[in-house]
Amino acid sequence: MATSPLSTSASPADLQGTAATEAQANIHVVCAEPSIANHFLAELRDKEVQKDSLRFRRNLQRLGEIIAYRISAHLSYTEQTIQTPLAETRGKLLHDFPILATVLRAGLPFHQGFLNYFDQSPSAFVAAYRIEGTAQVQVQVDYLSAPSLDERVLILADPMLATGKSLVQTYRAMLRFGTPRQVHIAAVIASPQGLAYVAREIPEANLWVAAIDEGLNEQAYIVPGLGDAGDLSYGSKL
Repeated sequence: MATSPLSTSASPADLQGTAATEAQANIHVVCAEPSIANHFLAELRDKEVQKDSLRFRRNLQRLGEIIAYRISAHLSYTEQTIQTPLAETRGKLLHDFPILATVLRAGLPFHQGFLNYFDQSPSAFVAAYRIEGTAQVQVQVDYLSAPSLDERVLILADPMLATGKSLVQTYRAMLRFGTPRQVHIAAVIASPQGLAYVAREIPEANLWVAAIDEGLNEQAYIVPGLGDAGDLSYGSKL
């Protein structure tokens, strides 16, 4: 599977570190080339457009649909006979629908984009959050629901890939439900550090992102990023 070029939004030093992981994982950057995905991403970042939470959620959903389509080219299909009203023909049908997993709550609109395309897919949900106020970012996984993953295709979607620790911990927790035969991890925006960490810790995964940003700030948030995807989708929390 060929890899796409890395986004030029990351610094050269960070790109060197990320590029070194490409032998371990396939990294695809959707917005590295001009497409309507760039428009949706720009609106997601714009603090004025962000005031419309419906549009914010819809743009996350649209990017989920675009990445779902890109992933679909790497799945297995079975050729079958199809009866139209006029004649028989041959069609290629998806061999089996992937399991779609996401992290609550920010991942829900992004997840819906994948579900719009893989409409027969079962879903898995994880409640994971960062524990703030410590020198190191810690991740707590409180809830996990999933079907059997054994020999299935798994797509794990979370809009923001910052440090990568929550995604790695989420994936490892999901392995109690079985070992998938193929793994895809999707994000809207990733930091070079987080992308490299996930590629190193889950070398079997194909990584799909809309864009790679400059890096992380002192609070381990992506810069320039877009803010808190969960709050922008569903309102601020205490």
